[in-house]
Amino acid sequence: MEQQGVISVVGEALVDLVAAADGRTFTAHPGGGPANAAIAVARLGGRAVLSTSLGTDLFGAMVRAHLDESGVDTRVLPSATGATSVAFAATDEHGVARYDFRVAWDVREVPPVPGAAFLHTGSLAAALAPSVVEAAMRAARSAGTPVSLDPNIRPTLAGRPEVARARFERQAGLADVLKVSEEDLEWLYPGTDPVGRAESLLILGPRLVVLTRGPRGALAVTTSFAVERAAPEIDVVDTVGAGDSFTAGLLMVLASRRVPLGRLDKITVGDALAVATTVGAVTCSRAGADSPRASELGVVAEVLGPTSG
Repeated sequence: MEQQGVISVVGEALVDLVAAADGRTFTAHPGGGPANAAIAVARLGGRAVLSTSLGTDLFGAMVRAHLDESGVDTRVLPSATGATSVAFAATDEHGVARYDFRVAWDVREVPPVPGAAFLHTGSLAAALAPSVVEAAMRAARSAGTPVSLDPNIRPTLAGRPEVARARFERQAGLADVLKVSEEDLEWLYPGTDPVGRAESLLILGPRLVVLTRGPRGALAVTTSFAVERAAPEIDVVDTVGAGDSFTAGLLMVLASRRVPLGRLDKITVGDALAVATTVGAVTCSRAGADSPRASELGVVAEVLGPTSG
């Protein structure tokens, strides 16, 4: 792939302790939404920089080794806790994951990554340290770097719905690309139609809003047009990391095309959704947040071209 610039990612890297079927034993996997997205970018042949908080414990060493192996440039930010965050995860009979978090995110500042093609953020860091994340978003936009946001709402950490909703709308107003799931919108705006709500979010300022709909695929909307893509048919093992992989595929195409977000066209957005839904689906077909490499996926390699990773 032509070197189209770094995708800078800001947010948590942690360990997922995934429960076995008996609910008594757990397997440790590196995780965290932003970390998963950075890994997926690198595996697709992109250049990913992850600014995150990691402890000096064994879990921190595990996560760091996984990031290094995947080709992510990891920048560990100063933290007072010294401990790596943990998410306890269990899946239901459909492979859908639910979580219980033990998370610390006390980062006070995120240094910029000059020349980045995108800054991507969201998830737990955006809920636990909104002022820090929002400062990074503002700095990126001031430097001419487009901003991508995935709120990745976790109800147990989001706080009161009205507070979470105000925070989300404030952060969405700082984003150029907004990726949300139906579950996000159903929690933030109960009783409303997710598609209609996604379209209305354009009023807040994003140039592109993308709604993921699980097995029904994804919808992307701008002020000028809408594009839908069906999800590939797969046997779902679990959904851990699927949304993060989806976001990585989306941003990789947008970055590679170098089309100003204010001049996006249906072909570019359609290609981005095709790659994103494919990458997300393959992740669902595997245990844990195990995103694919471009060399594994014909449609991805075809759209992105030769990769560097």
